[in-house]
Amino acid sequence: MSTSPTFTLDGREIPFEAGQTVLQAALTADVYIPHLCYHPEFKPHGSCKVCTIKADGRHVSACTWPARHGMVVENATEELDDLRRTLVQMLFAEGNHFCPSCEYSGHCLLQAVGYDLQVETAGFRHFFPVRPVDASHPEVWLDLNRCILCELCVRASDEVDGKHVFGLSGRGAGKHLIVNALSGRLADTDMAATDKAAEVCPVGVILKKKAGFRVPIGERPFDREPVSAQAARYAPRPPARHREED
Repeated sequence: MSTSPTFTLDGREIPFEAGQTVLQAALTADVYIPHLCYHPEFKPHGSCKVCTIKADGRHVSACTWPARHGMVVENATEELDDLRRTLVQMLFAEGNHFCPSCEYSGHCLLQAVGYDLQVETAGFRHFFPVRPVDASHPEVWLDLNRCILCELCVRASDEVDGKHVFGLSGRGAGKHLIVNALSGRLADTDMAATDKAAEVCPVGVILKKKAGFRVPIGERPFDREPVSAQAARYAPRPPARHREED
């Protein structure tokens, strides 16, 4: 009788299936590795580096690093958490994140990861970039102040919705999310509130109108328990176009 291959994660044996990454296998085993740009219904692409681990002594992104039998992985170490804190602090400093007044508070993955890593300040001088808020669409609100360039909305609109509504433009500090319309307005695209792109944003850049605060503060997913206690929620699963949020 054959046994599943395993690797060791912080001293624990983690089974995995062929083709799984370290992050996918860990989350399937209900073991949390901090992450931001990963989504369980999409192929990982490693843009944020918050899931950085040590695999056999090498720093790699857990979301893209293939699981290998016998591999030794370090995750919950002060060295790696310090790196993650710095990355999260940079994201807070680079955008305009106003958590106390944000409708996505309690749902926001960036906020939840920050809390879990005990990030109390941005740690860097705030950029305070000038970013537009687009309320032109009848069903969807677009607030670019919160964007962390994870590309999930870009990929969802392309791969699931087939509409190619979003894209990234610019380089370096000037890189930003854009709308695929000559006017630059979301209202001039064929996006709908039922699109997958409207569901996947981890930080509340894309919000459905007339739905604000339906779930009261204090009763939202990350209000009830920390993100590190919800690993299985992010275990890989088949794409679902119109899945309701938990």
